Amino acid sequence: MNAVVFDAIKVLLDEGKTPTVALTKSRLAQPVPMPVIIAAVSQYKNNPDSIHNLMKNPEQSTVEPKTSQLDRIEKKLDRLLALLEQK
Repeated sequence: MNAVVFDAIKVLLDEGKTPTVALTKSRLAQPVPMPVIIAAVSQYKNNPDSIHNLMKNPEQSTVEPKTSQLDRIEKKLDRLLALLEQK
């Protein structure tokens, strides 16, 4: 699950509010797809303790895999450009 969504749920809990999809979406620090928000709120409602476990063990940021993927794409592009320059 997305750490940004769980951060928003944690903020709502700290304010003494019950997390809903709409309230959670209003507290997000960055845009998140609606299915991710719904899944996180559903997970919280099914197991309220799950939010505390996730906050103790945060998942990797979703930016890191995108960065590494971007790095791989750049390397491939560099190799293709080098091959084109040789010909």
